[in-house]
Amino acid sequence: MSNLDVDKEQERDDLYEHYRFEVSASQSPVRIDRYLTAKLEGVSRNKVQNAVKAGNVVVNDKPVKVNYKVRPGDIIRLLLPYAPYRELLKPEPMDLDIVYEDNDVLVVNKPPGLVVHPAHGHYSGTLINGIIHHVENLPQSGDDVRPGLVHRIDKDTSGLLVVAKNETSMNKLAKQFAEKTTERKYIALVWGDLEQDEGTIRGHVGRHPKNRIMMHVFPEGSQGKHAVTHYKVLERFHYVTLVEVTLETGRTHQIRVHFKHIGHPLFNDAVYGGDKILKGSTFAKYKQFVENTFKVLPRQALHAKTLGFTHPTTGLRMRFDSPVPNDIQAAIERWRRYVSQRT
Repeated sequence: MSNLDVDKEQERDDLYEHYRFEVSASQSPVRIDRYLTAKLEGVSRNKVQNAVKAGNVVVNDKPVKVNYKVRPGDIIRLLLPYAPYRELLKPEPMDLDIVYEDNDVLVVNKPPGLVVHPAHGHYSGTLINGIIHHVENLPQSGDDVRPGLVHRIDKDTSGLLVVAKNETSMNKLAKQFAEKTTERKYIALVWGDLEQDEGTIRGHVGRHPKNRIMMHVFPEGSQGKHAVTHYKVLERFHYVTLVEVTLETGRTHQIRVHFKHIGHPLFNDAVYGGDKILKGSTFAKYKQFVENTFKVLPRQALHAKTLGFTHPTTGLRMRFDSPVPNDIQAAIERWRRYVSQRT
């Protein structure tokens, strides 16, 4: 791959929508292109077939061909390129958790499970649908799908986002994110007992060379984008560790893939293997405890807790903090009790 091809690939890394489907026990055998077309509103069969041919559809972590027939229990992951949805954006009333607002910026606390902006199969009910109901004439972020957004977080990650309410704010905030002068701290629960109390993970992040659904770390920097993640241990539970994570860069899935790279995937991260029992015994009671904790926290244990930036008009430094959501807090307390009972 030439340098030009690598650059183009890096530019495309942030332009994919991620989907995950688990085939039900009652599903009869059907070609995967038919299955996915039925699942995705407004997506043509041809588009799905092209995704399969490009290696952007994997079943049980393996790429498949168009004629593959789905089976009960299959885990299907799919990537589709973003498409322009500006004409489809409809204001919708939504109970937004607004942390701060003035004439230039809006800071919201996104709950887990909420899609940030419209995409294939998500034409309504997204955070942006609620925001454009609350704020008129948001500036575009260089495309048609993310008005007002200068950064985003995954659907199943909770936490703080800043939205620009005008063009000047958009340009100034985008520059801060590009120049890495913003502050972003996350809370994460990761598998295993980290050796050091503090550390830094470095490694270029790009699309996985074989499994296009996942991101991958390229330690030698041969592919992907420069990525740096700092962490500090907050509490140890022997089997899992609670950490504060500070982003120096903001790549797709950066925290998730960096911790996977060092052997400590995020707890219950289905994409990067954290939804399996990775540390501890095989005793039935422990297995039941972990599985019940997965049910308490049915997503990756990641929360965007702190966000700091310079106000685009006043020049004042602003810093916001959000509480750890109930599902992550419940999982932490369960691990705390479990460890205390065994010591």
